[in-house]
Amino acid sequence: MKESVMGKPHVLVIPFPTQGHVMPLMELSHSLIDCGFVVTFVNTDFNHRRIVESIRQNDCQDRRIRLVSIPDGMAPGDDRNDLAKLCDTMLSVMPCLLEELILKINHDSNDDDKITFVIADQSIGWALEVAEKMGIRRAAFWPAAGCLLALLFHIPKLIESGIISANGIPIENQMIKLSPEMPAMNTAHFVWLCIGDPATQLSIYNTILRNNKAVKHADYLLCNSFYELEPSVLTLVPNLKPLGPLLGSSRFAHLWPQDSTCLSWLDQQPPRSVIYIAFGSLTILDKRQFDELALGLELSGHRFLWVIRPDLTNGLATGYPDGFEARVADRGMMICWAPQKEVLAHPSVTCFLTHCGWNSTMEGLSMGVPFLCWPYFADQFLNKSYICDIWKVGLGFNPDENGIISKEEINKKVKQIVGDEEIRVRALKLKETAMNSVSEGGSSLKNFEDFVEAMKC
Repeated sequence: MKESVMGKPHVLVIPFPTQGHVMPLMELSHSLIDCGFVVTFVNTDFNHRRIVESIRQNDCQDRRIRLVSIPDGMAPGDDRNDLAKLCDTMLSVMPCLLEELILKINHDSNDDDKITFVIADQSIGWALEVAEKMGIRRAAFWPAAGCLLALLFHIPKLIESGIISANGIPIENQMIKLSPEMPAMNTAHFVWLCIGDPATQLSIYNTILRNNKAVKHADYLLCNSFYELEPSVLTLVPNLKPLGPLLGSSRFAHLWPQDSTCLSWLDQQPPRSVIYIAFGSLTILDKRQFDELALGLELSGHRFLWVIRPDLTNGLATGYPDGFEARVADRGMMICWAPQKEVLAHPSVTCFLTHCGWNSTMEGLSMGVPFLCWPYFADQFLNKSYICDIWKVGLGFNPDENGIISKEEINKKVKQIVGDEEIRVRALKLKETAMNSVSEGGSSLKNFEDFVEAMKC
């Protein structure tokens, strides 16, 4: 298709409204803009305000993407970390609002600027249904491990095999593998069972079933992974097209303003001397566990950069252990949010203590940094299995009898990971593989180029 004749193709992109879902779709959107597309990016009103404020504070100059928003149906004071309530409320109000938005954009546009394609997060299958209803071509985007998507698509067989009930409850706790090359999965850690109370888990499970049905009507199925990372997944989900790694940048995707002063601090540290600690956007630590982590970092004697969101301790005052700040002042830095890709790429960083969210996993892999794994919920337990058991580029922690990861355990694993050259060599090899996948002739770049050409037809 010649753009001079037909105009630029116009794509509407809509993520599930959490940081880990917004970021990779924003990166994909900018890649499409670089290929000559017009992109309208739809956030919820709540996230839109946060992103606009983050853009203002970070002085982001890139204005090529069209940011718009619609309400999520939640009241201003509602807890948007209550994922079951968020999913149910979004389903009740957002489909009609999305349809109205598309109709308005197309009504106000000339023929060359109408929306001709929708890319929707697989976690909001209703957006794919809206696109189908309006006769618009569509792609589902999966922002997590391909292995997890294979598990979700496998639910009917899990029921048929007597592994789970029709409501998603394991008949018995056991370890299963979907294929020999994939991580062993604990049925008690299936993603829908790692979120909230039983009512929340059932709601999430039903949402998954609805999304599985909706995605069958997508024209394309994309994900943020790469063939070489999860080769067996493509046997189980043959129509899945990996485009990753889609790595976070400073462009429009952050719900918190980034503190870039940490990069200057890192410049002053010796090579491979700093532990980077970040738990993503949803992890909550209780005060006792927070204190143990602080004391464990102190006990290790290592330099560290620690990202501490304002809500990391669930709204409780994040007071440090007595005297902690003074004792670590010459070797520790604590900030609210970091430019993570740049931090992980910095030569002073020696390892990444992470919640094992998929974006963080992809960024750590792509920078060749060994992992210390501290999964919190959802898919993070599966990602930890990949990191520790399949790729062998990280270590996990062993909680005590009270479920607490002690300062002694933290100190022990820090020393172990820093001194393990075999893990570091494997991590650097995986970095090379990741970068090759998005370079000329790489598997993910070819998938992206094929997708771009298909969208222009």
